[in-house]
Amino acid sequence: MNTIPKTIHFCWFGGNPLGEKELACIESWRRFLPDYKIVRWDESNFDVRSCSYVSEAFDAKKWAFVSDYARFKILFDHGGLYFDTDVELISPIDDIIAVGPFMGFETDCPGFGNNVDALKAAATVAAGLGLAANPGLGLAANPGLGLYKRIIDSYSKDHFVKSDGSLDKTTVVYRVTAILREFGLENVEGIQQVAGVHIYPSEFFNPKSFETGEINITVNTRSIHHFSMSWFGEKDLFEYKVGKRLRNLGLPRGVVFKLCAAAEIIRFADINRVINRLRR
Repeated sequence: MNTIPKTIHFCWFGGNPLGEKELACIESWRRFLPDYKIVRWDESNFDVRSCSYVSEAFDAKKWAFVSDYARFKILFDHGGLYFDTDVELISPIDDIIAVGPFMGFETDCPGFGNNVDALKAAATVAAGLGLAANPGLGLAANPGLGLYKRIIDSYSKDHFVKSDGSLDKTTVVYRVTAILREFGLENVEGIQQVAGVHIYPSEFFNPKSFETGEINITVNTRSIHHFSMSWFGEKDLFEYKVGKRLRNLGLPRGVVFKLCAAAEIIRFADINRVINRLRR
């Protein structure tokens, strides 16, 4: 029996007002799930000192990383649905909710789907992950879901600030995909069920390419993740926008990488940053 509560959760840390785009996405949730309660979580009702990782991320004002932990703690405690505030529902998802807990693939296995480049951009190919699950696309869970306890524990054992003072910016996509591999995630096409969670191909919840912005909607598409990139700093966002334009011109990845590095030198005169990127 499906016991997912009729509540939609979202996180908004940092104290800034919601923008027009975020409000439009939230309105789309109301339109397609009118009988669901929507709950906002922020500093006023979530314990940002609940573990070292989230406390350090909060102090560093890296709100997206606070949300990475908070979403799983909230769903483990309360159950319901979760969406990032840049997710727009465009079609009913009642049939998917009825099946049980879910999340979506940001990218499908290499050679399948339209978001393989995003997987490379997230540096998960180098780790041999192949598929990449993105918990920001949408989550649903019953309270006390075991998989989410495993994810929560992984954060509780970590620090956001490393011993050398640098920040651990390992993405939630990488972390969750690696944990799903522990539970049997395979590098195959189609819907998979892992640890009681159905994980849907990118066409369902992520039809928009991270790198080009192209949207490919199919009969299965239920939402669009608009990639607001709230976790990006000014330089990261500049690099993304320049890279997107260059990739849309059809330039090879290596050429785009070098041109972005050169553009950063001109825009920010940050030679050390560029040297570190080229070394990688």
